Amino acid sequence: MVTISKFEELDIWQLARTQTNDFLLLVESTSLTKDYELRNQMNASSGSVMDCIAEGFERSGNNEFKNFLVVAKGSNGDYRSQLYRCLDRKYISQEKFDELHGKNIIIGNKLMSFISYLQNTNYKGQSRKQKDSSN
Repeated sequence: MVTISKFEELDIWQLARTQTNDFLLLVESTSLTKDYELRNQMNASSGSVMDCIAEGFERSGNNEFKNFLVVAKGSNGDYRSQLYRCLDRKYISQEKFDELHGKNIIIGNKLMSFISYLQNTNYKGQSRKQKDSSN
């Protein structure tokens, strides 16, 4: 079994970071830069995905981590919906949309797989382990 000691080692966090960086490239290369409301929403939702993964991991308990992954999955859905708005407003081409949408779906699927894993594992995380070892 692989031991992960930092959230930066998580594949889902790395993918979420890439998604956030992809968003920044959109801002720099399209007229999305002038749509302040949508731009700010997309910045918040893409950042929330990676931030919730990180915060949940740092809390060290599976139940809390799972809850933060659920929030990250919701933020990932927000971002995907906002990609549709970018397409509809013609900020991005169908080809660019398909690329970003595909990456987003992969993140959502990986988040759901990780949530399912945490629901079914007997390991409860560091905070649970620390409580149990103090008794």
